[in-house]
Amino acid sequence: MKALLSTMVGGPQTLKLTEVPTPAAGPGQAVVQVKACGVNFPDVLIIEDKYQTKVPRPFSPGAEIAGVVASVGEGVTSVEPGDHVIGLLVWGGMAEQVVADANRLVKIPHQTLLDDAAAFLLTYGTSYYAFKQRARLKPGERVLVLGAAGGVGLAAVQLGKAMGAHVVAAASSQEKVDFCMQQGADEGVVYDRGTLGPDAQRALSTRFKQAAGGAGFEVIYDAVGGDYAEPALRSIAWEGRYLVVGFAAGSIPKMPLNLALLKGCDILGVWWGAWVDRNPQANRRNNEELLRMYQQGAIKPYISERFPLSRGGEAIEHLASRKALGKVIVTMD
Repeated sequence: MKALLSTMVGGPQTLKLTEVPTPAAGPGQAVVQVKACGVNFPDVLIIEDKYQTKVPRPFSPGAEIAGVVASVGEGVTSVEPGDHVIGLLVWGGMAEQVVADANRLVKIPHQTLLDDAAAFLLTYGTSYYAFKQRARLKPGERVLVLGAAGGVGLAAVQLGKAMGAHVVAAASSQEKVDFCMQQGADEGVVYDRGTLGPDAQRALSTRFKQAAGGAGFEVIYDAVGGDYAEPALRSIAWEGRYLVVGFAAGSIPKMPLNLALLKGCDILGVWWGAWVDRNPQANRRNNEELLRMYQQGAIKPYISERFPLSRGGEAIEHLASRKALGKVIVTMD
């Protein structure tokens, strides 16, 4: 079988399409014939050894898969050959087949589009956990989503609306903001890309406060970080909740904690993968609720680009450029 391998530390151009042995399922495992793999920001980091988890080489990037179970190992009863599944891995998804712990696979109805399924679990799982378990989002609250046109950002926009919030989408161009409003956002804010000096940060904070309508945002969803974090925090409501989701801007912000004191707000970390490992039953309930929302049409992944496996490196590079709208996937057929 073919797999896209990282054999050295570096960017997407270092990935090589390689013939590798077909995997076999051990006890508690299943082999999945991968049909599509979602591309996410951790894929950018993991091949450069910048992710929280270091993986021994060679390995394939790709954490989010959709496919068909090909075989199962000893003791597996949760899935069987022929089941359509989605799964969250750490790595390995950009390959024609992958072996996974069976308890990390979620069965989906056969009528579910596997392209949609590959763009579903990580982004919606992260955003739903952020809103439900971390922020305890309530209907009618105002939510600011930074990086709203990206994968997790767009999932946050859709889920915020599905959960009854008033959603303000913030992105780096008017085109992206317009796109988010087509996907359900109530309002939008355009911010500049690149380094923001003190004057630009103050101006952005003013725009955020104006969009918040005076009282401030009860919930801020930040998957961007960098120079955008402090202006966003300044627009938070009294006892608001600031969700730290990621750092797509490329740098970790140094937040002035006096703002947290003055606003009486909570700054909440959102590491969905670690929560899943500690709370598998709660995550299973979340997944069931998300699939119901999908089947009811309340949420739906927006896939802007599809790349074949041979061009998987280009897919990662496209995502890293922050030009993608919604999700990018790699297909195996």
